[in-house]
Amino acid sequence: MVDVDSIRIFLHLLGVTGWIGGQILMVGLLPLLRSLGPDAPRLAAARFARVAWPCFGLAIATGLWSLWAVDLAERDTTYLRALLVKLLLVGLSGAAAAIHSATKSPALRGATGALGGLAALGALFAGAVLVT
Repeated sequence: MVDVDSIRIFLHLLGVTGWIGGQILMVGLLPLLRSLGPDAPRLAAARFARVAWPCFGLAIATGLWSLWAVDLAERDTTYLRALLVKLLLVGLSGAAAAIHSATKSPALRGATGALGGLAALGALFAGAVLVT
């Protein structure tokens, strides 16, 4: 049955899929992009950002919507801890990705790319914990 909750969850999963799945795809394409020339990774990353950041925004917006839809007062401490971990990892993922896209330092770009991707995967796992 289609209701507001199923639409909210669908939109959240769509945003998360674009954000995390896109990062995984970019990691997989990076060797190919590097072989195409020194500007290819940067150009692909710029195009990716046009999709990834709106997906991140959609995930944030629908995540906030979910917080308002769930009665947190009725949740136990384990749920609230997992939620806090998820929120911290989402913030870390976004912050690391923003630094990654703004820096000129290859070392910092590598570190923040890895950190942002791992934080995003951790947030995804924490989200799975919340629904089990």
